[in-house]
Amino acid sequence: MADQWASIPVANGADRPVARQPQISLRDVTKTFEKGGARVTPLHGVSLDIFEGEYVSLMGPSGSGKSTLLNLIAGIDKPSSGRLSVFGEDITDWREDDLAEWRTRAVGYVFQQFNLMPVLTAYENVELPLLLLNLSAADRKRLVTTALDVVGLTDRASYFPRQLSGGQEQRVAIARSLATDPQVFLADEPTGNLDRDSAAAIMALFRELNARFNKTIIVVTHDPAVASAAGRQLQLDKGDLLEQQGAVR
Repeated sequence: MADQWASIPVANGADRPVARQPQISLRDVTKTFEKGGARVTPLHGVSLDIFEGEYVSLMGPSGSGKSTLLNLIAGIDKPSSGRLSVFGEDITDWREDDLAEWRTRAVGYVFQQFNLMPVLTAYENVELPLLLLNLSAADRKRLVTTALDVVGLTDRASYFPRQLSGGQEQRVAIARSLATDPQVFLADEPTGNLDRDSAAAIMALFRELNARFNKTIIVVTHDPAVASAAGRQLQLDKGDLLEQQGAVR
């Protein structure tokens, strides 16, 4: 599957860093915003390095800043202060349209809610982000087919979301996020709406993506079992990064 991805010019292959430098780097990052007339600071001066091919979990109570940190890495939000670099590029001050284009190519994001279009088939849902790129119909087909194959849903390509189980819907969402072959893969409570067996299958898929395709994976979770599957475990509490467990590869 990796060879099929690499043969299509949307992957970041030539631009991916080979030196031992952080793929994601935060330096004294703080995020503050106004909510209900009060000033809220979900992140306080966080500094963190994540290297290519790492599998990292991020735990902490509700409101600890986990999703905020993920959104900053994805370029969905911007730091109030500090610097943020991804793939060696400082994205802190990028314009919104530049961030959106970069995010489509470079970052895969999976949410707790599957966010599938109910009127589209699994194939068409996976194809959606590819329609934003300058690709031929043949290249789009190859990428969609590869992504569905990786998540084990080739035989469900023509199914609509209502015809799929919750675990299968999440696999379609994962395939959609993988379609552009991003090197960084972010997941926010990806097993929160799944039963135990479906959650275990999703985590096995994440391990395969990390081990087989060297994807850098960051998973936000409340579930210790999900967190323990990662090679490094981070803990956030009230916006502060408290501990790091596991070795950096």
